[in-house]
Amino acid sequence: MKIALIGASGFVGSALLKEAAARGHSVTAIVRNPGKIAEAKGVSVVQADVTDAAALAALLKGYDIVVSAFNGGWGDPDIYAKHIAGSKAIAAAAKAAGVRLIEIGGAGSLHAPDGSQLVDSPEFPAAYKDGARAARDALTALQQGDWKDWTLVSPAIMLAPGQRTGHYRLGADNPVFDTKGESHISVEDFAVAVLDEAETPKHSGKRFTVGY
Repeated sequence: MKIALIGASGFVGSALLKEAAARGHSVTAIVRNPGKIAEAKGVSVVQADVTDAAALAALLKGYDIVVSAFNGGWGDPDIYAKHIAGSKAIAAAAKAAGVRLIEIGGAGSLHAPDGSQLVDSPEFPAAYKDGARAARDALTALQQGDWKDWTLVSPAIMLAPGQRTGHYRLGADNPVFDTKGESHISVEDFAVAVLDEAETPKHSGKRFTVGY
């Protein structure tokens, strides 16, 4: 496949880039800082402002899929506004270019057993709350729109570096828990799940989540 990968230098984006390249796909890393992307077979790099929807739409034409690991910037006091603006621009660009979108969301929009969303819990870490609220509201915008050629993937509650096992379990709007009652997945296996969805779409117009 010919994949446009936004945010390829970030924590999740770099795992997605490694997995996609290992599968033999042709990947264009769309980033703010090209110097952060190491040379690799099948990988090209383009510097772009993803908040410019019109310019991004022109760039995306001809790709099979765009995978967005865009993040408004953890630690930025304006992360909410930046994440919403970027996410909406990316979705608008993909729609205009006629290219399917897989967007990486957060776990904060997943639902607790009582139906509430994790980000609204008082136990949710304050340092991540604004970014998680933005990711939740970006998902809502996709769900309420008339364009359905998108998929949003939420990780397990705990997403950390680990091993690539190739194994995972899928969920919809509630976290996936293992036999110990923990919701977790390695970023490597999260990337496996995202690329599996890219290659074999099963959740068009929907969100799904991944865990062990």
